[in-house]
Amino acid sequence: MADGRPVPRRNGSRAAASRSRSRVERQRSQLGSLLADLRTARGFTLRQVEEATDHAVSNAYLSQLEKGKVQKPSPNVLHCLAAAYAVPYEVLMEKAGYLLPPVEGEGKRPRRLGAFAIADLTAEEEEELLKYLAFIRSRKGTA
Repeated sequence: MADGRPVPRRNGSRAAASRSRSRVERQRSQLGSLLADLRTARGFTLRQVEEATDHAVSNAYLSQLEKGKVQKPSPNVLHCLAAAYAVPYEVLMEKAGYLLPPVEGEGKRPRRLGAFAIADLTAEEEEELLKYLAFIRSRKGTA
């Protein structure tokens, strides 16, 4: 600079890491998004889920899961949440990466959340239906 002060230099790798972190923080994981949608669809608060799991899953930990800050919860945590949300344990285990998704065309119908009876729904359509259900239920509370 003209006044003799050194020009601060930006470390490119630090800036890239910072951008990467903020991008990750903005995007929720598939598991986190599903957990948030399930909780909303059931009309539960974070504290109500904590109570429903007999305090096995704290509301703070569930919040971190939903925001994608925790990517791989223990199978025990997933089991407690599956029971609280009345969804198949295998669905949560698959979303967390513990189980491989079923292979289409092997005679087995893909695993689905129990609420959907339409055989040809894609995973994306299921997620959208959960979001819509949560929206409808949230509107009932305000009417």
